[in-house]
Amino acid sequence: MGDQLGDYKPAMAMVGLQFIYAGLALFTRAALLQGMSPRVFVVYRQAIATLVMAPIACFTRRRNSGRISLGLRSFSLIFVTSLIGVTANQNAYFEGLYLASSTAASAMTNLIPAITFVIATILGMEKVNIRSFRSVSKIIGTVFCVSGAVSMALLKGPKLLNIELLPSNSIFGPGGDNWLLGCLSLFGCSCFWSFWVIMQVPISASVPDHIYSSTWMLFLALLQSAIFALLLEHDPEVWHLHSIVEFGSCLYAGIGSAVTFFVQAWCISQRGPLFSAMFNPLCTVITTIVASIFLHEELYVGSLLGAFAVIIGLYVVLWGKAKDLEEIKQEVVPKLQHDQAKMVQVLRHKSPEKKNTKVDLEQPLLS
Repeated sequence: MGDQLGDYKPAMAMVGLQFIYAGLALFTRAALLQGMSPRVFVVYRQAIATLVMAPIACFTRRRNSGRISLGLRSFSLIFVTSLIGVTANQNAYFEGLYLASSTAASAMTNLIPAITFVIATILGMEKVNIRSFRSVSKIIGTVFCVSGAVSMALLKGPKLLNIELLPSNSIFGPGGDNWLLGCLSLFGCSCFWSFWVIMQVPISASVPDHIYSSTWMLFLALLQSAIFALLLEHDPEVWHLHSIVEFGSCLYAGIGSAVTFFVQAWCISQRGPLFSAMFNPLCTVITTIVASIFLHEELYVGSLLGAFAVIIGLYVVLWGKAKDLEEIKQEVVPKLQHDQAKMVQVLRHKSPEKKNTKVDLEQPLLS
């Protein structure tokens, strides 16, 4: 029973993360509409996340003092990943969230499974065999997830919040097609996030301590985001928090970052990058439900159909991944049994030789 529960832990963790991401999209959108700069928000978020993770990382490192320190290769991997997968990703996401809407943000990030699947296939992390029903199911499931999540946003009707009342805090300046620019920013965010997911595989191999690597990643992203914000924001007033909504959103986002970075890195090390990315469409479903209940948004049939498509596609892909794991276990177990049997035969073969040698040495002495 305990082993079966352990097999479901990565899935339960990823479902929990989607609730955190949905809350982040809703609360942050409200703070940005009050006039907070997206670049400043990213800096505060990374700062709080680093302050939360740093004491935990120090405590775990003291308890495990025998672990290897961070090397040049590991530092380089973490630095590049934090630059593209965290700094660029977060700035693109919150810029798109600010220009478009929380519903659009949660829907556009569902491109991550498709992008991750393509990148993982190119790099050889995911094997695709058209003749295999498992591979076909993963492809079909990916299409279902992306199509269903996007249709939720396109067929939904009214926006989550009024985009006509945007204050002029965008990096693109006031005016223009805010919706188009927001969608382009969110598309870039999906590409950057897919890069982060893929990079967790070599980082986990180089730095097995996920708390330690996540803390370094957050700290480097804090420095990178602060430099980026200082270059673009010349008014000191933008760094002030003017309401409880802005402060609460920064606090929630910072603590959420600390939790999500560690949990998602652990899930990727357990189940692979595609498994982690395929849970992202659930965030769109959660955002839709929460917005309709608490923000009194109208829920259309298209949104419901899109939600069902996301859930169906998710479980189709998870079925394909489960079959992959079963095949790996079936290949590994017989190989181990064969190696053990071969080792026993070698030991048995060597044992008579030692016995005969001993007899040959003793006979001349006794004759």
